[in-house]
Amino acid sequence: MTAKNPLRLPSVKLIAIAAVAGLIAGAAAVYVKGMGSGNGEAQSAAAAQCEAAKGKVASLSSLAKGQVAAMVGVNEPRKLQSVAFKGVEGQDLTLDSFGGKTVLLNLWATWCVPCREEMPALNTLQKELGSDKFEVVAVNIDTGDDEKPKTFLDETGVDKLGFYRDSSMGVFNALKKEGLAFGLPVTLLVDDKGCLIGSMNGPAAWDSEDAKALVRGVQG
Repeated sequence: MTAKNPLRLPSVKLIAIAAVAGLIAGAAAVYVKGMGSGNGEAQSAAAAQCEAAKGKVASLSSLAKGQVAAMVGVNEPRKLQSVAFKGVEGQDLTLDSFGGKTVLLNLWATWCVPCREEMPALNTLQKELGSDKFEVVAVNIDTGDDEKPKTFLDETGVDKLGFYRDSSMGVFNALKKEGLAFGLPVTLLVDDKGCLIGSMNGPAAWDSEDAKALVRGVQG
């Protein structure tokens, strides 16, 4: 982890926590299909858009190792239409708002100790790899106003991440219904077409060479 890490939790412990979380996620994750006759065409179109992402899912078996070994490829790459949150200016955003970018979507809260531990590392990953082709989108889900999460980010020197928020926790509940979120932190890997290709429950050393190799490999 980075030198800015305020809690100094040993990275070995992080790996163990993340690995266990990954095994749980891999065993418990389900592919939730939309229901209803009125949206069949839309579902087919979305599925066709994500057909090309199957190769990226397959690549995760070799890319997800070491510090990020808990990243699990999904059964079928798909759009997550129910994921929504607020942007840096309070605007409504979805994953489609980041079209053209590979996205590492991370949900965190100030009351979540492992989340606090990995935020500086996510900041470093964004600092080193962030571009018009990749972004770490860390969404805070604290209830209440913005003061507490903003203060935490300032105090820990997290200055490269956009301030994304969902004080309703709706984004977490949406991922829970998809079988993707079992606790915090939860991290999703989404390709440049907005298709989910991998997920992880638990923390990771996102500033590690393993994490950087994962992102670069998925980008191709």
